[in-house]
Amino acid sequence: MTDQPVLFNIRILDFTWVLAGPYATRLLADFGAEVIKVQPPFSTDTEDTFSQGYYNTWNRNKRGITLDLNKPEGIAIARKLVGKCDAVVENFAPRVMANWRLDYSRLKEIRPDIIMVSLSLMGQTGPWRDYSGFGPTVQAFSGMTDITSFPGGPPLGPGFSYADHIAGLYASLALLGALEFRRRTGEGQHVDISQVEVMSSLLSGAFFERTGTAAPCGNSSNEGAPHGVYRCRDNRWCAVVVFTKEEWRGLKKALGSPSWAEEERYASLEGRREGRNELDERLTAWAKGLTAREMMAVLQANGVAAGVVQDAADLAADPHLAARGFFRPSAGIDTPPMDANPIRLSGGPVLKYGGAPRPGQDNDYVYRQLLGLGDSEIARLIKDGVI
Repeated sequence: MTDQPVLFNIRILDFTWVLAGPYATRLLADFGAEVIKVQPPFSTDTEDTFSQGYYNTWNRNKRGITLDLNKPEGIAIARKLVGKCDAVVENFAPRVMANWRLDYSRLKEIRPDIIMVSLSLMGQTGPWRDYSGFGPTVQAFSGMTDITSFPGGPPLGPGFSYADHIAGLYASLALLGALEFRRRTGEGQHVDISQVEVMSSLLSGAFFERTGTAAPCGNSSNEGAPHGVYRCRDNRWCAVVVFTKEEWRGLKKALGSPSWAEEERYASLEGRREGRNELDERLTAWAKGLTAREMMAVLQANGVAAGVVQDAADLAADPHLAARGFFRPSAGIDTPPMDANPIRLSGGPVLKYGGAPRPGQDNDYVYRQLLGLGDSEIARLIKDGVI
């Protein structure tokens, strides 16, 4: 087993902000890439605990520098840093990097094989390319907010910026692919990712099933019945999904093989779909006699997909996640534990988890060692507010 992480010797210049971009580069930093996060040179001491915890969660394992990109000299330094890096990652609207003269066409002049990953709301082209937004905006544009609702009710959405996480996964995967392509060909490239297209691509089943006049279906599904969440004795909920004949037999066994379950109409998925309302009533009545964990346990023991609807406190105390070491103490900040990287590799060192960089924490390393700037020049840049 090697002592070097899988992304050893890969250096990424990180211009990302909020969640989607920082999550993408966090995934790469977890596996050993040297990620240099660029921040403006002003104090963040006044941020509240939530903001600090948010920043710490999405920027762990990175190096941090301060650099004012609103100053010409700050842009010049950023361009020098590009020449020392394998890739650049950003998640602004397309006009931002161009305004700083850091768009891909200019970065290629510095390093012809540079890889640039641009993660924007609508992509680098098209009539709405300069639109901006956050996770809820992406979810609305992509159709996800519409399908996560109930018949006759307003659009709901998933309740958090799910789209940011998915877009970050796509960006990290794309960058790994671009690095492999460069290894084979020597060529860099610009990776253009539209967050709206990312989320829309995940809803292909909804496109096939629905027409423009179809209504949202809540927790029900055309592929399974019963298919829903059921309130239990302890006022918790348990999610249950039955697709196949084997799962239906398992559910009947868990229920104690009641006579009604043997009716011919329930023998097929089509029949169970037609009788889904009655099935929901039966399961709701049965669930009232069990706690959510008891219901999950008896269904799982009989081969039925079932799970307790857990909240954040449940996850933090989950014994299975604890056994796998999923939660890690936050580094240097009085906030709840952070999630570990869910990807486990048998080859390579165990992942290490450091905190997010303080603003300017690695200025000395980056400006002195990577760029070779001298003491007097660094002092002048600090005095002028460039770094």
